[in-house]
Amino acid sequence: MAIVYDWYENPNAEGEPEERGLHPRPLLNGKVSMEKLYYRIHERSSLTVGDVKSAIDTLTQLCGEELCEGREVHIEGLGYFAPTLEATQKVTRKTKNKHLKLRLKGISFRPDIRLKAALAGVTATQSKYTRHSLRLSEVEIDMRLKEYFAEHDLLLRIDFQELCGMARTTANNHLQRLQKEGKLMNVGRRAQPIYRPMPGYYGMSRDAAPKR
Repeated sequence: MAIVYDWYENPNAEGEPEERGLHPRPLLNGKVSMEKLYYRIHERSSLTVGDVKSAIDTLTQLCGEELCEGREVHIEGLGYFAPTLEATQKVTRKTKNKHLKLRLKGISFRPDIRLKAALAGVTATQSKYTRHSLRLSEVEIDMRLKEYFAEHDLLLRIDFQELCGMARTTANNHLQRLQKEGKLMNVGRRAQPIYRPMPGYYGMSRDAAPKR
């Protein structure tokens, strides 16, 4: 099975929307619980589920003790763990009691070469559904809608999502805005909206009577 991903705009990206840099980001396919891992280890070894749980619990406790002593922990085949620190406020060489101005930030992890090798040959496929929204201005949205209605009479929410590259919530917010501005009208049901352009917008003649 491939890793599913989508493209996201780089932080602080500048320039025109078509020229802004993008980066791929994996869309996690669920989460594996420790309970499931206990049973999977049990199935591949001579250990009972209780033995597996006891061994992992002990390993976790020992890793915590070593990390508290400032040591790096190497679990062969998995990776390297090390504590990281951060300042709680701005610290300079003149700051007094510097040791009181820091705290544990977290635990860094560097994968072992064997873990990396386990991912060799992995494939990736782009998500069929947009889970985030492109940054389009209201003018850009109007331009895309004008092009859309040049070939279509009706617009569904999913059509608008695909047209503007938006997530569902963002698309609904813009559709509500366009209705309030008198640019679109819902000719369907409240729970199943179907949109048409109002007269004077998106190629619809100002003299045209609204169709329901």
